[in-house]
Formats: sequence, structure tokens, C-alpha cells
Amino acid sequence: MDSKGMAVLPGVVPPLATRRARWAGLLAVALILGVLYFFVPLEYPATPSLKISPPVCPQEYPLTPQRNGAFWRELTDLYATDAFLTRAVEQLSSAVQIPTETFDEMEPVGVDERWLSRGPFIDHLATAYPLVHTSLKLQKVNTYGLFYTWQGSDTTLKPVLLMGHYDVVPVAPLSADQWTHPPYSGHFDGKFIWGRGSSDDKSSVIETAIEALLERKFAPTRTVVLSFGFDEEAGGYHGAQYLAAALLDRFGPNSFSMIVDEGLGFQENYGTIFALPDIAEKGHLNVEIELQTPGGHSSVPPGHTSIGMLAALIVQLESNAPVPTLQVGSPVFEMAQCFATRGATMPSKLKHALLHAGKSPKALKTAEALLLKDPVLKALIGTTQAVDMITGGVKSNALPEQAWAVVNHRIATQSSVNETLQRDVELLEGLAARFNLSVTANGKLITPAADATYGSLALTTRQELEPAPVTPSNAAPFRLLAGTIRATFHAARKDVREGKTDIVIAPAIGPGNSGASELAS
Repeated sequence: MDSKGMAVLPGVVPPLATRRARWAGLLAVALILGVLYFFVPLEYPATPSLKISPPVCPQEYPLTPQRNGAFWRELTDLYATDAFLTRAVEQLSSAVQIPTETFDEMEPVGVDERWLSRGPFIDHLATAYPLVHTSLKLQKVNTYGLFYTWQGSDTTLKPVLLMGHYDVVPVAPLSADQWTHPPYSGHFDGKFIWGRGSSDDKSSVIETAIEALLERKFAPTRTVVLSFGFDEEAGGYHGAQYLAAALLDRFGPNSFSMIVDEGLGFQENYGTIFALPDIAEKGHLNVEIELQTPGGHSSVPPGHTSIGMLAALIVQLESNAPVPTLQVGSPVFEMAQCFATRGATMPSKLKHALLHAGKSPKALKTAEALLLKDPVLKALIGTTQAVDMITGGVKSNALPEQAWAVVNHRIATQSSVNETLQRDVELLEGLAARFNLSVTANGKLITPAADATYGSLALTTRQELEPAPVTPSNAAPFRLLAGTIRATFHAARKDVREGKTDIVIAPAIGPGNSGASELAS
């Protein structure tokens, strides 16, 4: 992503970009074709280019559908054409051009007029993908949530659930002229499509792959369900939460064989190309910190105004940030071990520490210290905090009676919402006492509110979401996804087919969280 414009979906001109676009489309098709039978029947190549070497970072053989092999080969050829790339570019570009911004604290659907921006996008899907909308059953949930059912012929098989969201983060008006290309232009520069939603997450919502299957009269054996939320960027409370209830009502508990949401990265690390499917999602918590103190005229100020106290509280938080700890068996640990096992150029000290960290506490600490030097890995390993919003005061000569800030946390899989809130309370409690403030947490009084108390400090949780359960990297759905990614990569890249390079699948975790944990909970 670029802070001035997000660029995705490589196009038809640069060779590398062309290869990426071809195999990105194939991945969705391969997954739909392959998941209908899980692992049987599937073809294994006679001489896989990447050997399996358990127990550290084992790799699946590339998995291509056998029963649906004709569809796979036909669509592989189709995706290799410039005509299809042009079609895919146009379809994503058109979707990006429809603003679907989600703001914090929006009122319910039907009350807040900002939800109306979703209507044109839904209409666009119906126009752009006519076969999807005549062949699949669409149920609209809470007006703008989209729940498609592609009925399979074998009702004894559990359905597969594919998810995404089509809302985007708002564009700050003051930054609009700083974008390389306008945020909703959908501009295609010959290599990338630019604009909000091009990566997160309209590229997962557009229905190009399914439309292509329907054009070839494909009918699934296993039911395929699509669930698209419309407010993931604010926690999914109006979208994913209602979709979860609708799916539970329709299918019942534990009813899906596999759930796939956004959360798949590709990058080169230590001289090796890695695919990084997220097997877990961090939790999410906004802690609202509100100070209330007596007002008055600024000509007779107290030692500390509410704004000054709030500033001190923020400094206290930032001076005592959560300390990340690398844990054996965590998603980041598994990912790092894959880097160590498969990375061609990892420094020997880090490689040695990671490969022995599972059994040696000393090696684990060494690996932790080295990994924490990378700010991205540091954020992935532990709970994060960021003070993102602050306000206070109404006039220059009036003492502020209220000051307010919001601290955003992304919670590590080994922690929880309650543990994160409790840590904030304990950090601020002593400083609040020095300022003679009473303290409450979610309405519960933490310190006595004596008559002499100067003011109050209230910590309130907003948009809380517990970390999602971790999917084992040896589970059948993950193995299917891993094998499918490798098969797709092989089909789309000539250098892989010629044995010049390969792709390694490493379980991972994203720095944020998507709608999957909301829907799975």
C-alpha cells in the first residue's frame, strides 16, 4: 500500500506484473475446483520441485483438480490471455471508482445516510456479473450485507465459505490532493490499479472467477457460500455481525468445511518467495480515555488542566508500551521458522537461533531479540498500542472541562481484551491518584470517589474484538490452501515450471484483523 494511493492488480504490460495477475485469478478458481473434494481426488506431480521436509515448515505438493481438470486447464489458458487481463483490470477499476467509506461510530442502517453509498456498489455487482446473480441465490442482510449461496449437488458435504468486505477507509479531505492518483479514480498505469479498495478488499469481492466458471457451465458438487460485509473498517458491527447470525440460522453451528477470508500476502524474504496465509487474527480494542475537571477562566488556571493531565497520561502509556514476547508455536514463530528453514540468505545467527528455539530457551531469547529489531515483526509478535484520536477544550480563555483520547490496540493471540484493558488501567491509576482523579473502567469504580476528588478519569472500551482462534497449519483446510497456492503459482509462472524458482507457504498473521474472526465467533 501507498499512503497516497493503494496499488494492486498487476496489468498487462510489465512481464512480472502480468504473471502476478494471471496466477492471482487462477487461485480463486483452483480453490473452488479443488475444495469441492478436499484432497481426493487430486493430482500430485511426479517430481515436485519442493520436497516435503517435516516437521519444520513442511510443504504440500502442488494440488490440481483431477475430476475438474478440464475446467482447470481451460481457465489456466484463459487467464494467460491479455483479453482476460484487460477484463479483470476494468472490473476492479470500476469497483474502486465507487466510494464506500466507513466511518467510526456510524448510526444504524436506515438512520445514518452515509450507508447509502453501498447501494451503487451492489447495483454494480449485479450488472458486472449477470450469471452470478441469476445462478446464485442472493440474500441481503441488514440491507447491505451480501450472502450468496451457490448450491452444490451433494448436500452431505459441508459448504465452503469465502468472505470479504467492500467498504474502505475514508479519505481525509486535506490529503486528497497528495495522492499520486485520485483515491477513487481506479487509474490503471499499465502495472497497477490505484485507489481505495483496490487491495483492501474489493479485489476479493469482485466475482470475476465465479462468473468465468459459470460461463463454462460449471456446477459445484460442494455448496459454495460467499459472504461480503460492508463495515469491516469499523469492526463489522452492522455487517459481519448480522451476516454471522444469518449464516448460523441458515446452516447451523460447525457447518462449514473451510472458511477463507482476506489475509494472504506474497513477498520475497531472505532470497525466497513466500506465500503467507494468515492462520490467526489479532484482537482489536479501542480504549476511550476521558477526563473531566472543573471549568473556569484561564486567567486563574490550576496546576494542570484536563488537557495537560491527558497529555501526561498519554506519555505514561507511550513510555510503557507492551513488551512483545516470541512464543513457541505462535503464528509468528512458525512463520519465522519457515523463513529460517527455506530462506536462502538469512543471517546465520538468526537462522541458528530460530531452528533451535523450540527446545532452547536461550536460543528463543536470541531469536526474539533479533526479530524485534524489525518494526513489522515486532508489531506482529505482541500487542500494540497507538494513540490515534484526541480532543479537548472549546475556547482559548476557558479552562477545558473535558479532554478525550482514543488508544487503539491490536491484541496478540496469546492475550485478551480484558488483559489489555487491565494493563492500561494499572499504568494510569497511579498517575491519576497524583492528579486527585477518581478512576473508573467500563463504569466500574476502581478508586474511591471521595469528596476531595478534583475530577474523574474514565476508561471505556469501544469496538472490542477478541483474538481469533489459531488455525493449525497441519489442518486439512490449510493444507488444501497451501497446495492450491503452489499449483496456481506453478501454472502461472514459467520460471517455476522450468525449475528456476519456487514458492514456499508459511503460516502467518496480519498486523491488523479482518472480518473473519467476527464471523467465526
